[in-house]
Amino acid sequence: MRDHSGLWIAITAALQLAAFAAVALHGLRHRREPATMILWLFVAWSLPFVGPLLYAAFGVDRLPRHAWHKSQADLLFRRQRETLPEEEAPMVYWRAVHRTGVEHPPTREAEVLDRSMDPLAPDFPPLGGNTIRLLLNGDEAYPEMLGAIDRARDHIHLHTFILGADAVGRTFLDRIAARAESGIRCRVMYDRFGSTPAVWSGFFQRYRRRSPNFVLVGWTQANLLRRHVQINLRNHRKILVVDGREAFFGGVNIAAPNVSAPDAPAIRDYHFHVRGPLVQELQYTFLRDWHFMAEEPADRLLQPEYFPAVEPAGGMIARVLNGGPAGEYETLLDLYINAINTARRRILAATPYFVPPSDLLRALRSAALRRVDVRLVVPLENNHFYAGMAGRAFYEDLLDVGVRIFERRPPFMHAKALVVDDVAAIVGTANLDARSL
Repeated sequence: MRDHSGLWIAITAALQLAAFAAVALHGLRHRREPATMILWLFVAWSLPFVGPLLYAAFGVDRLPRHAWHKSQADLLFRRQRETLPEEEAPMVYWRAVHRTGVEHPPTREAEVLDRSMDPLAPDFPPLGGNTIRLLLNGDEAYPEMLGAIDRARDHIHLHTFILGADAVGRTFLDRIAARAESGIRCRVMYDRFGSTPAVWSGFFQRYRRRSPNFVLVGWTQANLLRRHVQINLRNHRKILVVDGREAFFGGVNIAAPNVSAPDAPAIRDYHFHVRGPLVQELQYTFLRDWHFMAEEPADRLLQPEYFPAVEPAGGMIARVLNGGPAGEYETLLDLYINAINTARRRILAATPYFVPPSDLLRALRSAALRRVDVRLVVPLENNHFYAGMAGRAFYEDLLDVGVRIFERRPPFMHAKALVVDDVAAIVGTANLDARSL
């Protein structure tokens, strides 16, 4: 018998070399951090086959537009919106509010920042007529959200990163399922990675057949059948829209640690209740994500009942910016850097995970050198100890130029906010770290 071991060794070596070359080529074209890329090259070479697989699953955080399936779905969704007949006027939001509701900030400082956002979010202009109320933690947010669910008359759209297999998760899904059984159309989307315990425990199965009006979808980029292998690409948004007339967004997930217990205070977090035109910006964001993951046709989602005429509800001006790994890549990073660069007096920033890209770190240093009062609030005890350790590595660079850093005592702080000169605020789900930005 012939010994083919040499041939198999040669084939294996060739495949490993090809996989390593693929990692190197992708990294050189798409990664921006040389130190990180060198580490990935070491992993890809040192761990034959396993290393390249790890890179494909965890190392890809930026994709070319043509390779990002969601970018194509977003474009299709937008084209469908734009080709709907004018006489049908199914989207008061785009056809009327965007013509008459655009309103620019009244102060020069805020106007400068707003202008810098126009190229970043051309489809999401600044809209006036909003009321935005701050809700602290789940203690304040959950009763308001459940009350809105109970008031629903047409539809409920919920999107969250973490949906816990606990009393809070059950309360929300039971309440939504009951509304679905009464005839309300309910769509719920959760991130499968963020909600891993609920997914593995079969928590969602009990709700999938409760009502044809209740649809549960898990967001994932790790599905070989759909050619998705990017475990690192997750959907971190937290949005609740009810009847297209009121909405909630912010940092609060749907899980028990967000409410106070006798022996444990709630995670410190910010959530927001919105009325006014901004609600339909959040509605469009939800439906665009839903269209991609649930594959529900755009023409079924771009309907009048999801975008009803909304009267002005207050005097606040706001706009939505969405981040992502392709067409919207670095949108949020550009926003934060522009906001910091426009500051003249004070910057207040809160984030649970402070591992900033070098550009953001440089912008904070530059602001402090301009004698801007820069204050950063981070948790004293982080729920991911390695994130806390990594964040402290940046302290010296900031403290040296006068940035003041405050470590908040427990409970853990999960809030994200940036306030510039007391005239503009950036709030939502993005942390000041490389992954979010």
